[in-house]
Amino acid sequence: MARKPVRAHEPAHTRSDLSPRAQSSRARTEVEFEEATILGALFGQFDANLVMIENRLGVYIAARGNRVQIEGPEDAVARARDVLKGMHQRLMQGHELDAGTVESLITMSAEPTLEGIVSGGQDTPSVMIRTRKKTIVPRSATQVEYMRALASKDVIFALGPAGTGKTYVAVAQAVSQLITGSVQRLILSRPAVEAGERLGFLPGDMKEKVDPYLRPLYDALYDCMPPEQVERRIASGEIEIAPIAFMRGRTLADAFVILDEAQNTTREQMKMFLTRFGMNSRMVICGDPKQVDIPGGPAMSGLNDAVGRLEGVEGIAVTRFTVADVVRHPIVGRIVEAYEGPGS
Repeated sequence: MARKPVRAHEPAHTRSDLSPRAQSSRARTEVEFEEATILGALFGQFDANLVMIENRLGVYIAARGNRVQIEGPEDAVARARDVLKGMHQRLMQGHELDAGTVESLITMSAEPTLEGIVSGGQDTPSVMIRTRKKTIVPRSATQVEYMRALASKDVIFALGPAGTGKTYVAVAQAVSQLITGSVQRLILSRPAVEAGERLGFLPGDMKEKVDPYLRPLYDALYDCMPPEQVERRIASGEIEIAPIAFMRGRTLADAFVILDEAQNTTREQMKMFLTRFGMNSRMVICGDPKQVDIPGGPAMSGLNDAVGRLEGVEGIAVTRFTVADVVRHPIVGRIVEAYEGPGS
């Protein structure tokens, strides 16, 4: 049975996605999918995925069996076609397809240079990270750039607001390289910056005092590896999670090293951390330059100082995320935007 979309109006935000030329010229196209068994997952429950594409791109979509007709502004129709092909490609590769993935494909479809990535073109090198539990694919244009840097550069600075995948994607890349044996150790670190409480007054031994500061790193690990493997590798020393102060005096060879919340390091701490770099290693430094919690604010941040000194140096990459790259719930992006807007 043909699906007839019901649209009372086109939201203003969908029309803003399109160029003036695209809004003035209409087009129609049809996409055919041979694998009928995945159409349910492709369209979503009650055609939710198709409705999302309609609402975001301002097109009409009608599904008739394994054929999907798209009608609307010319550029929007082309983007919707690429998004559907990208969704289909991910399902054929065995990846999950949720609302976040669909939203990300819609966003990336606006980037002409990402056409092959969005639609699954065979001539475009795949950009993905495979771990034991899942395969991570880019969810924004900046994540594509970031994932390519993670695969090729020695030191990568990832700058931007919360929810852009800076730490999560870095941990996934680290886990992937640990599994394949290209590195022997995974070292995750954060500065243990106090926020209203003194560490000395918290109950427990040193591990129990600092673990709450490192919990986001544990969460990312457990999402990429089975819990029993995480615990076994921590016990054997293959995975180490520790405050940045514990890095002093070491040389980190054959390791994938991640420093999270790097905006809260001092200049001295950052220099100490960067000079731990050893042979066959990779370092990723993640942080939000606008969320500095140390005394003195951004001017005293070791992250800001390091990027200013090292950007452009051979072997070092700097990836800058913006609120447009937030890949958590859409409301997170709106919250970040509100806090960074006028009057903030």
